[in-house]
Formats: sequence, C-alpha cells, structure tokens
Amino acid sequence: MAQGSLALPQVRFFRPVNRLFKTVPGILLLGAIGYLGKYIEQSVSAYAKAHHLHLPNIEYVLWAIVIGLVVSNTIGVPELFRPGVLTYEFWLKAGIVLLGARFLLGDVLRLGAISLTLVVLELAVAFSLMTLLGRWFKLKPKLTSLLAVGSAVCGVSAIIATKGAIDADDEDSSYAIAAILALGALALFTFPLIGHWLHLSDKAFGLWAGLAVDNTAEATAAGALYSDAAAKVAVLAKTTRNAMIGFVVLGYALYWANKGQAQRVENKARFVWRKFPKFVLGFLLISLLATWGFFTKNQLGNLASLSKWAFLLTFAGVGLRTNFSELRKQGLRPFAVGAIGEVVIALVTLGLVLGATKLFHL
Repeated sequence: MAQGSLALPQVRFFRPVNRLFKTVPGILLLGAIGYLGKYIEQSVSAYAKAHHLHLPNIEYVLWAIVIGLVVSNTIGVPELFRPGVLTYEFWLKAGIVLLGARFLLGDVLRLGAISLTLVVLELAVAFSLMTLLGRWFKLKPKLTSLLAVGSAVCGVSAIIATKGAIDADDEDSSYAIAAILALGALALFTFPLIGHWLHLSDKAFGLWAGLAVDNTAEATAAGALYSDAAAKVAVLAKTTRNAMIGFVVLGYALYWANKGQAQRVENKARFVWRKFPKFVLGFLLISLLATWGFFTKNQLGNLASLSKWAFLLTFAGVGLRTNFSELRKQGLRPFAVGAIGEVVIALVTLGLVLGATKLFHL
C-alpha cells in the first residue's frame, strides 16, 4: 500500500513531462521547415541580386507552407512528429500575443472599432448565407450550423467549440472542418493575388484577410504573404472576430437546447468565459504595456523577433496539417456550400473594406 502511495505522485509528475517530450520531434520539424523556407527566400533573393535578375520576392511564409504541403501530401507526417506538429496553434497564439508589442493602444482602438463594425456585418451575412445554402443543399441542420460558425467566426476552433455545445455528430464536425481547411488553403494563394491585382493598401488587404479568411493561421499567413504591415492588421481584425466566439457559441447552444437537441446552459456568463479565446487578452495586455512605455526600444525589437519566430513555426504547421486526399474523402456537398458561401462572403467583405478605405482613409 505504501509503495502504491509513493508511486502515484511520480506518475502524476511524469505524465506532463512525457507529453512534453513527445512534442519535441514535431517542434523540431516545424522549426526545420520554417527555417528552410527562410533560407530559400534569402538564397533566391541573393542569387537574383548577384545575377541582376528581377525575380518575384516570394516570402518565407509561402515557402514554409509549400514545403509542409509537399511533405504532408507525399510521404505524410509520421506518428512520431504529430504531437509536436499540432503545437502550431500554440505558436500561433504566442505570436499574436507578442505581436501586441507592435500596436499602440490607440491603433488597436481605432482599427478595432472599424474591425468590430465590419465584423458585426460579416457575421450577419455569413450566418444568413450559410443557413440558406445549407437548406438549399439539404445538409443536416447541425452540419449547417457548424459550417456557419466556422465561416463567420474563426474556422476550425469555432467548429470544435460549437460541436460540444450543440451535441453535433463527429461526422458533421469532420465534414465542416474538412471544408473549412480546404477553403483556407485556397485562400492563401488567391487572396494575395487579388489584393495585388486591386492594388489594395496594406491596411485594406490586412483588414480584408482578417474578415474573410476563416482560420487564424491562414488569415495571418495571407496577410504576411502580402506584407508585414498587412499581417499586423490581419491579426487585429481576425482577433476581433475571435473575440466573438463565446457569444456566438452561446447563441447556438441556446437555440439547439430550446429545440431539445442539446444540453441547457445553466450559467451563461461562465459559458462565455470558458469559450472566450484568452490569447486575445494577452494581446491587449502587451499592447497596453507598449503604450505605457513599459518596454525599451531593444525589448520591443526582441518581442517582434520572437513573434516572427513563433509565426514561422505556425506557417510550417499550416502546410503539414493539410492533407488533400483526406479532405477529398469528406464529400462534395459540404465543400460546395462552404465554397459558395466563402466566395460571397469574400466579395461582400471586400466591398465593406473598400467602403471603409474611402471613409476612413486606410
């Protein structure tokens, strides 16, 4: 009995340590792919300069994503690396928090106010449109709800949060996640091209990417592919959307509970707090400290560098987690609904951003 009581604390201690060690190979893989992307970008740039060539400047962001896509869709990601690869979402959130050092609170409030107004409009369009499309294509009602939440708020994270709140089937969530992931991958390559074709400013493009691209990782990557300044605005706009997740999920939970198809929400405030993305508060805190002059100039530079390194791991993870053969298995109807909805939402939000550009001189 004594031996058992002595062994229990050891087990509790070693479990998190073992989980941590299991992530090491995958994190190293993320770092290697991200660094390789950075190396290729610098090598191509140096070669072009040495030989007086005018080659397009392809950012490390795209190289890291493409390398990850090649690995994922050829040899695949071995089981040894998967726990670490899944940490890309942690690095994304860490990068966003650190990015707060590059925003003064006045910038956050000004762009945040514009973003919030446009987010409310985007939510109304996305929910109405996806619900209507789901009915037209005769999708299951809860699958339609998951697609609507994923398109309107924050992609896969919103789908996972809503799935448990409305007691949706695993199959429905798999369909919705597959559609959102596939469309997010397409957005990475189409949005920057459209932005350059329309000669959008950095702020305008960043605002559009933050409003129209579903997953936070893809929205950040799309902004970074356009410019560093666009990435900052994309993160801010997307963070504004993310902050709405608790209220949106609560609304759907109450709707399905009233229909007798989900558990009732007893404490609404606690429910919203549990679903609220805490990294948003970290971003605002770092921004507030930067506004107060808490950081020196060198420290601000170091925080910006750490943010870029965190995003480097994130972008490698975006490529590694996307497997097109797996996405194809999920069927065409959810993808068709998502694709039509995303195109309309992208056009509507683009119009909103162009209007805001003229009104607020972005």
